[in-house]
Order: sequence, then C-alpha cells, then structure tokens
Amino acid sequence: MAQIQKRLAGCKVLAKDIISLAGGRYGEYLRDESRSTGEAESISFPRSEQDVIDILAALRRTGTKLTVQGARTGITGGAVPRGGHIMNLSLMNRVTGARFDQENSAAFLKVQPGLLLSQLRKMLAAFSFDTKGWDHQSVLALEYIKNTGPWFFTPDPTETTASLGGMAACNASGARSFYYGPTRNHIESLRVLLPDGSSFRLKRGREKAQGNRFRIATEQGGVIEGLLPAYRMPEVKNAAGYYVRENMDLLDLFIGSEGTLGIITELEIRLVPAPRSMCGITVFFSEEKNALLFVRAVRGERVAIRGTPFPHRPVAVEYFNRNSLQLLTAQKERHAAFRQIQDLRPEYRTAIYVEYHAGDDAEIFQIMERLGRLIVACGGSEEHTWVASKPSDMDKLHFFRHAVPESVNMLIDQRRKINPAITKLGTDMAVPDAALDLMVDMYNRDLEEKGLDSVMFGHIGNNHIHVNILPRSLEEYMEGKDLYLKWAREAVRLGGTVSAEHGIGKLKSPFLVVLYGEEGVRQMAALKRLFDPRGMLNSGNLFEL
Repeated sequence: MAQIQKRLAGCKVLAKDIISLAGGRYGEYLRDESRSTGEAESISFPRSEQDVIDILAALRRTGTKLTVQGARTGITGGAVPRGGHIMNLSLMNRVTGARFDQENSAAFLKVQPGLLLSQLRKMLAAFSFDTKGWDHQSVLALEYIKNTGPWFFTPDPTETTASLGGMAACNASGARSFYYGPTRNHIESLRVLLPDGSSFRLKRGREKAQGNRFRIATEQGGVIEGLLPAYRMPEVKNAAGYYVRENMDLLDLFIGSEGTLGIITELEIRLVPAPRSMCGITVFFSEEKNALLFVRAVRGERVAIRGTPFPHRPVAVEYFNRNSLQLLTAQKERHAAFRQIQDLRPEYRTAIYVEYHAGDDAEIFQIMERLGRLIVACGGSEEHTWVASKPSDMDKLHFFRHAVPESVNMLIDQRRKINPAITKLGTDMAVPDAALDLMVDMYNRDLEEKGLDSVMFGHIGNNHIHVNILPRSLEEYMEGKDLYLKWAREAVRLGGTVSAEHGIGKLKSPFLVVLYGEEGVRQMAALKRLFDPRGMLNSGNLFEL
C-alpha cells in the first residue's frame, strides 16, 4: 500500500482522484492472475466511500465505463479492464467496527472491501486491530470477542492475498468450504453503491424477495424493483452467474455477482470459533480407484467396506492425481522454494488430503484411530500416509496442497516464452456425488486419447476437480478448448455446474450459456439493467451488455 501511495505523488490528475494512465504507468493494473491483459485510460484508488461517490460522479459526467478491482487474484479475467476507468479498492483496507450477538454467541467484523484475507488472518492471530474512528459499541464488542476467542474467518481460497470484497464478488471458497461453505455463508451484511451514486445496506434475513419479485429501497428515496431470473441453479457447489431462488435473501444476489450490479463499500463478516485441535492427513494410493473409494468413505457414504458410514465429517477433502505428484517432484529438483516438500515415491499415483477440526486433542486422536483403519480398508497404508497435528507440520501439508497450482503457473509461463499465444486451460466444474467416478473416467480417457499434458487436483469432497491442460502448441490449445466445452456440457447434463468457485469473469462467459441457456443469460442482463441502466460497471463480466 505504501508503494501505491508513493507512486500517486506527481501523477497527472484528470479529475478528483482520477489519474491518467498515459505513459504506461500502472501497467500491472491492466491484468490479473488469468494472465490476460486489457486497456484503460485512467485509474483511481479511493480511500473511502465518499471518494467512490465522487469518482462515480465524475465518470457519469463523461459517460465513462469502469472496472472495479480488488487484489486482482482472480483467474477468469474479471478484473481486466476493457477501456474506460479502473477503480482499484486496495486502499480501502480497514476494519471499521465489530459486533457481538450474545443471544447467538456470534462475532462479526465490519471491513472495507480492499482488506486482504492475509491481513485479516494476521489481525485475528495477534488479535490486534486499529480501532481509530470506531464507535463505542464496536470497541466494547471487540473486547468481548477477544475474551471469548479465539475466532477465525473460514473461507480459504488458494491465494491468501485475495481481498474480501473480491471474495464476496465471486463467492470464493477453497478447501475448507467442504465443511464451512463458501464466502456467502459468512457474510452478514453488505453496503452497496450503484453507478448513479445511490446506496443501500442489505442485511441477512431482512430484505427478501417475494417469490421471484424483489424490491430494494435506496437511502436516497429511490426504489429498484423487478423480477429475478427464472432459471434453476444446479444443486452443487456453484459460482456461476447470479444466485437466484424464490423468496431468497437479497443479500445473496450481490454475493457472486462479480461486480456487475453495484460496488461493495463495506462488508460485515461472520467469524466462527477457532478449533481447539486439528489434524491434516495426506494419504497416497497406488490405484486411483482406491483413492476414490476413500473419498466416498470419508464423506460419510456407505460403501462396501467395514467401518462405513464414517461418523466424522472432514473439513477438507483434496485430490492430486499422478501427474500432479510428478510435477511436484520435478519442481522440488529444480527450485529451492519447493525443497520442503517430502519425497514422493514413484509408486504414488494418487494423493488425498483430509483435514479435521475438533474440540480437543482426545477427539482428534479418536478420529485418527478410526481413520487409520479406514485407510487400510480402502487399500492404503500407514507407511504411505503423512500426518500432521502441530501448526508447523500443518503448514507443510498446506504448502504441498498449494504448490500444485503454483507449479502449473510456473510451467505455463515458461511455455509462453516460446509461444505467447498459448495459456493453461483450467476447468472449474462440479457434479453431484453420483457422477464423480464418471467425470474422472471421462477426464482420464479424453486426455489420454488426445495426448495432452495435464494435471488434475482440487476439491474432490465437492466433486470439484480442476483439470489444468498445459498446451505445448496452439494446436494443443485449441484441442484443449474443445475438450473443455465437451466436459462442460457433460457436467451440466449430469446436474453439475461450469464454475464451482472461480466465477465466470470475461473468459468463461460462453460456458454460462451452456449452463443456463440463451434465455437465462438474457434474463441476467435484464436484471443488471435495473441496477446499472447505462452498463457502466465491469463491462464483459458474465455476459455482454
């Protein structure tokens, strides 16, 4: 943040807080982690809601469209601008208040959208907050939260430098969402600004749709009302398009809307009590079929082995195929940063990571005892299992889990130096439980038939596996795109989704049509026009308008 503030000095100001991008400055804000690049004429870094209001007023006078950014950690191009103005919220990064609901023993923090997840975690770990400007009730609530803690915020996307506003905008999740659910489940209220400068606050349980009809009153006396889209969302982990249900909580309409309906200027997030004890286990299998059997067993399904259904629900269930393990072995040999990964034996063909949280060490010990027997019954062994319960050992397993996508990005960046036209193709689909084996078999069969380089990993507890195709040529890239479309259609046919956690952004808008059809997308666009009639916000996200 200090670097941004330093660079602001001496910049050409076009209007209040609006800086020209002429001369190539701020080039990093033209791209995000999708590796795609856009263009823009100006940029701003508001520090408050009033700054956002003033900037919006200036943009309306010139008819300028804008792209709202957080930390730019998304991988679908949602933060990549298509001309116009960039509004980057990274300087709106304060915790602004606290609340404790004694009746329900629930703790809440009010935060600005630019606060990073990593910053929040550090504040909670040390329980150190800057309370300057807080009201008296918030200061008292913070003290109560401290005395009843420890607490934590459960969403855990792979990139911990994600901003909380960005996490809300795409309903981010992560490994622990198998147990705790996505970001949506942990947001109590939002404050939203519309492009015309009007504002409102939505609080969970307060503003609700009546059937499929909704009405939101602004603080300036206006009213936005209309019909929600009529499509039915898939009953799986899903982050594709607007969240709509009959009689829904209208707060949920804005969570996952990818910045297309309004600008989030404040969030109230729910904390949960931190677990007193936890453990992480990585189990290696020589046969993928045994690994899939283990996944179904730890999820609590009744399968044809003793000891099921397993009575303890894991917090996370993660998957790594043979190619992922081989990629990590290669990275360990080439890069010192990966040396902390333990040696991976050649016979390891699949790894499953499970994590458990409990009230005390005795409960964790009981879980691990039962889990050990289950691992053996599924074809694994104690010798081929890593166990961690100390924080330092847990960090090593988490590093292993996050090292795969990082290794993929490093590899594809090397290939792009030879052929800049290619990039990785990463799927984000999820299917119902009954379709897990079908999808895994299809992925393996199609990739082998095409001879494409790839890795598979991800949140298998939710039947949500990321297939990363790593093309070596433009021809392979086009073959991969064809496969991706085929898989998306099959996932939807089976009752699944085309995006379970990363959203649609600008890069995956064709897949939204696969999921909801042309009519569903048309209804989404009609809904956007009610909140953003001039199409100012985040042009190209989800659909073209």
